[in-house]
Amino acid sequence: MAASQSRSRKTFDGPTAEEKIVASLIELMEAGSDPWRRPWDGTGGGHHVNLLSGHRYRGTNPILLTLGMHIRGSALPFWCGFAEARKLGIFPRKGSKAVHILRPQLHSREEPGEGGEVTLRSWASYRPVAVFNAADLEGEALPALIEARKAAEGVEPKPEPERLEAAEAVLGAWPVPVSFGGDRACYLPGIDRIQLPDRASFHSPAAFCATWAHEQIHSTGHESRLKRDLGGALGKARYAREELVAELGAVLLGDRLEIGSEIESHAAYLGHWIELLKESPKVLFQVLSEARQAADLICPEVPGQQQPCGEALTT
Repeated sequence: MAASQSRSRKTFDGPTAEEKIVASLIELMEAGSDPWRRPWDGTGGGHHVNLLSGHRYRGTNPILLTLGMHIRGSALPFWCGFAEARKLGIFPRKGSKAVHILRPQLHSREEPGEGGEVTLRSWASYRPVAVFNAADLEGEALPALIEARKAAEGVEPKPEPERLEAAEAVLGAWPVPVSFGGDRACYLPGIDRIQLPDRASFHSPAAFCATWAHEQIHSTGHESRLKRDLGGALGKARYAREELVAELGAVLLGDRLEIGSEIESHAAYLGHWIELLKESPKVLFQVLSEARQAADLICPEVPGQQQPCGEALTT
């Protein structure tokens, strides 16, 4: 979802896709704190899905939905658009805010090439789509729809030990070595090593895995991998930007691995991130793209495979 792909142009009709999403995201961030923590709830579904169809949201949309769900205090990862809800007599509560996600649109056109040959050029753009959380909605049909979706999503919920075992298998396959001990979780690019506190220092096994995932996202930026700028100093914009990549990448990993994003120690960066996005809104799309690239390197989405890292997903 690179920024260059999100080329919705400003028109007289209103703001661009970038402006809509960044504005709503900043508003949500300013309304809350500790926005990334989201324990995994397998009994209620866990994955972000459409309330009516059950389709999974994919790409970087789980990041935007996780943030929106947490700040509105909802425990339900169920979403739907205004028009589809209205058909069933369901409407957003007065004052509720939509979360804008990105829906890809594929384009192609024929272009003249050398020697008179015609080549087909294809590209993708993204348009913002407003969706409401189940907690934002009201209507007579809503309770039954929520219960039906819970039942459909939780038909065979995986026990937490099974999910954590599968997640640790994926994280353990990552080639960057891990050292345990001390009170810091960090990635050391100079020696290409992750440092984590002992397991007993974490309040839950899921929090341990989520912190490990966060540091693994940092490690994808090594010069031998995705070559991100890892040299920023604490409190500086470069440092805050890389922390945002790691936070959002860990949210994606948490969704794919079914462990959630229970990260305890990084909410202090919230103000830096708001400042960063206000100064340069396009940074969000650059960071989302980098976060997805990082998550894909560790645990790619593979349509059609029933594994923690890849299932048939629908935007």
